[in-house]
Amino acid sequence: MTTRSRSTESGLPVEPVHGPDDLIGWDPAEKLGEPGSYPYTRGVYPTMYTGRPWTMRQYAGFGTAAESNARYRELIAQGGHGLSVAFDLPTQMGHDSDAPLASGEVGKVGVAVDSLDDMRVLFDGIPLGDVSTSMTINAPAALLLLLYQLVAEEQGVSAEHLTGTVQNDVLKEYIARGTYIFPPKPSLRLTADIFRYCRAEMPRWNTISISGYHMAEAGASPVQEIAFTLADGIEYVRTAVAAGMEVDDFAPRLSFFFVSRTTLLEEVAKFRAARRIWARVMREEFGARDPKSWMLRFHTQTAGVQLTAQQPEVNLVRVAVQGLAAVLGGTQSLHTNSFDEAIALPTEKAARLALRTQQVLAYETDVTATVDPFAGSYAVESMTDDVEMAALELMDEVEALGGAVAAIEQGFQKKEIERNAYRIARETEAGDRVVVGVNRFRIEEEEPYEPLRVDPEIEARQRERLARLRAERDGRAVEAALGTLRKAAQSPSENVLYPMREALRARATVGEVCGALREVWGTHVPSEAF
Repeated sequence: MTTRSRSTESGLPVEPVHGPDDLIGWDPAEKLGEPGSYPYTRGVYPTMYTGRPWTMRQYAGFGTAAESNARYRELIAQGGHGLSVAFDLPTQMGHDSDAPLASGEVGKVGVAVDSLDDMRVLFDGIPLGDVSTSMTINAPAALLLLLYQLVAEEQGVSAEHLTGTVQNDVLKEYIARGTYIFPPKPSLRLTADIFRYCRAEMPRWNTISISGYHMAEAGASPVQEIAFTLADGIEYVRTAVAAGMEVDDFAPRLSFFFVSRTTLLEEVAKFRAARRIWARVMREEFGARDPKSWMLRFHTQTAGVQLTAQQPEVNLVRVAVQGLAAVLGGTQSLHTNSFDEAIALPTEKAARLALRTQQVLAYETDVTATVDPFAGSYAVESMTDDVEMAALELMDEVEALGGAVAAIEQGFQKKEIERNAYRIARETEAGDRVVVGVNRFRIEEEEPYEPLRVDPEIEARQRERLARLRAERDGRAVEAALGTLRKAAQSPSENVLYPMREALRARATVGEVCGALREVWGTHVPSEAF
């Protein structure tokens, strides 16, 4: 019987049988090292999960701050280790809930946060000194970070004790998502200001989560995902160094965010290759001396784009496999998607089952008993090398165009991702790519499912809250604080986070603060290359 060769998601060959010949001339010391040691192929920590499991996060946020707060409390009560906040589209774009552009979108894909008042409600009763919080916010990341700090301050928790991550990765917005506000240059300046601010004020906070997840959701292959993400990371490091920072002063707080697909072997190889590439870039290109600067620490989310509205319970299986791939690949924290997310926002039961999936992996399997279980596997080591080589070639193409920003301005990454997305769509339509329940193994009638629905009155209630806020606050103090912020934005040597913090403390809204910066920096208008 003959066997058929297959290809990975990235189009790399997978042989039916791998063996010693695949690793001829392969140096274990150079390629692997020890867990917790350069080049970190086997993981960034010596013991990995043998001491304690990864941080179990559940990405949640919808409707009002009060509704999201109730969901966070439930997740913590169910054994979640950390919070991961989803913001609604107006908040992501720096608009208040009563702005014309916000109409119809308030509270829909995340929680609406317009001011310090909303942030207080969002974390009411949650001790911010004891939890780790990740906030998926990019263009207005500085504002949400500062609001979090101000709420912690009111709880009596000093900024130096806060732990968590702010995504703060605007470059991928130009590539894959589109929730940018300012042009790339001032956006990168704001990123560098966050780096400086957190080094001085919030030393335990991860200042950026450089994201490949959203590129993958837009159609990027695993190779494209890590190549474009690491290229963005290089651009951020260069920006900070050009702003006068020493690489070892900020690099240990950099983190990454990747997807985990159902193609388990390639995903494990992808994570291992990404660690190895980043370690070499930081040590050899940027001359970092602190081993913590060489470590690629990352959060993983299972692949939402692979979930189906058809036979949604099958998504429980997909998420379990995807979560397993992330764990075998050495993730530092993990969010497992709920099985009903292809239909609507997750119900409470679905979110609980997603968390239980992680808990089964951590406590009922043996994958936490040993570090890097796939080390030395002929198939995985060969695949890791192939992914690494292909990613480096793609990173070289980005460099040849002038780096990540220049390539973005020419539409390079976007076009490459769209080309791969088109390939996936054609393979699925032709039946060459099997999607269970969609193009194979279908059923005649789907069982009825009642999704979670967001109350359409939320927008009206948020408008009322904003009206009360503006009536109660000291309007002159707000205007003075916004004026100070505008002046700081005009001076490249000033860190805008300090006047921004005082404006938010005076109860300026997210839309007002972003509006003040728009007046100085303008807004990004994509070129025809996009």
